Amino acid sequence: MKSQESVQIGALAKKLGITTRTIRYYEEIGIMGKSKRLGGGTRTYNRDDVLRLKFILKLKDMGISLKEIQDLSEIFDINAQNFTTITPKLIEILDQHIARVDDKIASLSSLRQDIVEYRVRITDMLTKGEWR
Repeated sequence: MKSQESVQIGALAKKLGITTRTIRYYEEIGIMGKSKRLGGGTRTYNRDDVLRLKFILKLKDMGISLKEIQDLSEIFDINAQNFTTITPKLIEILDQHIARVDDKIASLSSLRQDIVEYRVRITDMLTKGEWR
C-alpha cells in the first residue's frame, strides 16, 4: 500500500484477519485514532493507520493489555505521532511482560518436575506391586 492509498474498513479487517467491529472498538477506546470517512460514511484507512493497527495487533499477540496500549497510544498522539516518544514506555511494558513470562516459565518448570517425580513414584509402585 502506497502512503497516499487508502483502504476501506471491510478490506482492512479481512486482510488482517479481524472483524470490522474490532477496528471500530479500537477507534472507540482511542487506540486507533480517528479514521477518515468517505461520502457515505464508510471508514477508510491510510498506510499509517494500517501500520498502527498492525502494531496494536502485534502488542495484543504478545499479551499487552488494551489499557497499556491505550497509554502508549495517548503518548503517541500527544507527541504528534513520534514513535520515539513511546519507546521508553514500550520498553518498560515489554520488560514487565518478560518478567511475567519468566515467572510463568519457572512455575511451569516446577510443575513439570513435580509431575515427573510423581510419575516415577507411581511407576515404581506399579513395578513393585505396591499399588494393589
